[in-house]
Amino acid sequence: MSGATILVADDDRAIRTVLAQALGRLGHDVRTTSNAATLWRWVSDGEGDLIITDVVMPDENGLDLVPRIKKLRPELRVIVMSAQNTLLTAVKATERGAFEYLPKPFDLRELMSVVERALTVPHSSAAAAAAAPEEAEEQLPLIGRSPAMQEIYRVLARLMGTDLTVMITGESGTGKELVARALHEYGKRRAGPFVAINMAAIPRELIESELFGHEKGSFTGAMARGIGRFEQAQGGTLFLDEIGDMPIEAQTRLLRVLQQGEYTTVGGRAPIRTDVRIIAATHRDLRQLIRQGLFREDLFYRLNVVPIRLPPLRERAEDIPALMRHFFAQAGSEGLPVKSVDQAAMERLKAYRWPGNVRELENLVRRLSALYSQEMIGVDAIEAELADAPAAPAAAPSNGDDSLSSAAERHLRDYFAAHKGGLPPAGLYDRVLREIERPLIQLSLSATRGNQLKAAQLLGLNRNTLRKKVRELDIDVARGLK
Repeated sequence: MSGATILVADDDRAIRTVLAQALGRLGHDVRTTSNAATLWRWVSDGEGDLIITDVVMPDENGLDLVPRIKKLRPELRVIVMSAQNTLLTAVKATERGAFEYLPKPFDLRELMSVVERALTVPHSSAAAAAAAPEEAEEQLPLIGRSPAMQEIYRVLARLMGTDLTVMITGESGTGKELVARALHEYGKRRAGPFVAINMAAIPRELIESELFGHEKGSFTGAMARGIGRFEQAQGGTLFLDEIGDMPIEAQTRLLRVLQQGEYTTVGGRAPIRTDVRIIAATHRDLRQLIRQGLFREDLFYRLNVVPIRLPPLRERAEDIPALMRHFFAQAGSEGLPVKSVDQAAMERLKAYRWPGNVRELENLVRRLSALYSQEMIGVDAIEAELADAPAAPAAAPSNGDDSLSSAAERHLRDYFAAHKGGLPPAGLYDRVLREIERPLIQLSLSATRGNQLKAAQLLGLNRNTLRKKVRELDIDVARGLK
């Protein structure tokens, strides 16, 4: 759609200028203002086909203005931008009726794409979900303002008003259960129970009973009727953690529940209707398990309706200071001395690869709070705690196999160091290959601007082999075009 009138409200003159020029080049008529009062006057006068507004303005919060706009002119779409890049901001923008939420600094091409969608996509008649509960930022379940976390916030905000099944993937310690709890606590089922079950922590022979319950006498030791997790989660959310460790027999029963919406207890005959939202999570490669015959492909597609990948901490090192502040404050609320780290120590923490991810960082903060007398922690203490672990290497040079081998060895040393007192989980060989293969293909596609033929030649692969790997690894080829 061209020739639309777009109202822009932002107290930053540079942003107003950039948007006016970019939207003008697309053929739109742009009106800009630095305050909410002028924007509201334009809306009240019936002006504008689309609004782009900041959250923080001198006279009113842009989020508070959105419901008034939607009440007066329900058809008028609002794009909200904010430098307050938290999950709560994204949730509020979505729940109050915004068409889209974009964190600042924003990608201009992405914003232009959102504008065109807002002007062309038909309006939905679906009612907006109830507003999410108010919470202070420091009470949020997810911390971080990195681009990787911003994308997760946007996805979560869109999912809050739905019952869609979600599959969360990511390395151990990245916070998969926190994401599941956020989906529940800010969603429409928040009044119901949140029930979590870890498939890896339950003996295989007891998983079906744990999930679906059992009747008295259904097996040796069943002295009374047992209530399963599906029944406990009725009306709420059931979080199936480490779904990749679920026995194949239990997978078959779970698939039936997802297909038919009912189940029977172990030893029971009467079907029981279920009303739960399913969120699953795993640190394992389910597609690899499918190829090995260890996971049902049909169940995978039932669970993988909305995939969410949590980035490892090494991919969002800029979030470490905020996470440190959060964990130090949390330790202080539990009676431990409140500490902080100096700049050199923080830089060392950012350089570390964090094989144990956010969980490892949290444990480090607790040790620092409990064991060190100084209020300001220096780099020497950090070096001692990290046990001389090597810093995260820079991009590997391409001048020989030795440098690549050294980088791989450093990564593996970090991984083994995170499991002091024990060995890493089984499946290390496949894990290492997977961690190398995916970024290698992504970097090759990026270097060739998404050209799969050139990327295949660069990698020394057949083009069809590369296409197959792109599908299997869920690689977004479009990333190479950015």
